[in-house]
Amino acid sequence: MTALSRRVGSSGLIVSAVGLGCNNFGRAGTASESLDGTRQVIDAAIASGITFFDTADIYGREPGLSETLMGEALQGRRDRVVLATKFGHNELPMGYEFPAGLGSRRYVRYAVERSLQRLGTDWIDLYQLHTPDVLTPIAETIDALDELVREGKIRYYGHSNFTGWQIAEAELTAQARSTGRFISSQNHYSLLARGAEREVLPAASRFGLGVFPYFPLYNGLLTGKFTRDGGPAESRIMRTRSHLWENAPWDALDAYRDFCDARGITMLEATFGWTLAQPGVASVIAGATSAAQIEDNARAGSAWTPDAADLAAIDEIFPLPTDPAA
Repeated sequence: MTALSRRVGSSGLIVSAVGLGCNNFGRAGTASESLDGTRQVIDAAIASGITFFDTADIYGREPGLSETLMGEALQGRRDRVVLATKFGHNELPMGYEFPAGLGSRRYVRYAVERSLQRLGTDWIDLYQLHTPDVLTPIAETIDALDELVREGKIRYYGHSNFTGWQIAEAELTAQARSTGRFISSQNHYSLLARGAEREVLPAASRFGLGVFPYFPLYNGLLTGKFTRDGGPAESRIMRTRSHLWENAPWDALDAYRDFCDARGITMLEATFGWTLAQPGVASVIAGATSAAQIEDNARAGSAWTPDAADLAAIDEIFPLPTDPAA
């Protein structure tokens, strides 16, 4: 089985339409906390045609562990995957006081060297600013990332958690300075979190950025594994995020299940199909802690393509919230 591939925005980067979110690698209490568990998921992903792996330097029970495990698991086959990582998350600056902004030239160069070392590679395919840095002019961040491209340490760069105006500012700054540009935008986006449709998706489309939704399955609520009565006891929701299940919009989720049953598809297939049908979406990044999960995701990614009537029906079930903050 081969997962479909897509171009990232207007760039030359090609990724698998189903991506692997690697935030569970090294996460305490998961099957992929160990090297063996991580390797099993990566093996299954590659065998299923999934080649786009997305991690960050803060993932793992201690920051950087996800990258370290991936580096070991990918030995001998690094060139078979598109490897993306992130730097500069404003809530966890690697556990120490750094005398510069997390988008500054000093921090960018500091962070990339450590990610390259942990990942055991000479280059990163897509290097992403994890959260906006309000202390550093975006021009400085772009210049620093451009230097890394020229040095061959990264191939492309993107951003994560940018608002619509920040996407526009970054693009117009790059145009004015005749530098390279961000090629992608990674944002929280799913049927239960559609706020990105207001500004982020239109801005990404206007400037030719590929969109990578994170939490596209909304922690599993959109997979069909959960009902009003509960869900898998070993799942992250039931173990540590029970409030998501307790406060879930069950009327809408039940209507969604009926929608899927009427078409002979699973909720997982419908969720992947809907997300991949949204303008600008380059890859749906979904996490997995087992080989079975990643194999299910790979199959679901190419199982169903909604038509206009399907999309309209789903819009009625999960309408865009009237609250701009939602």
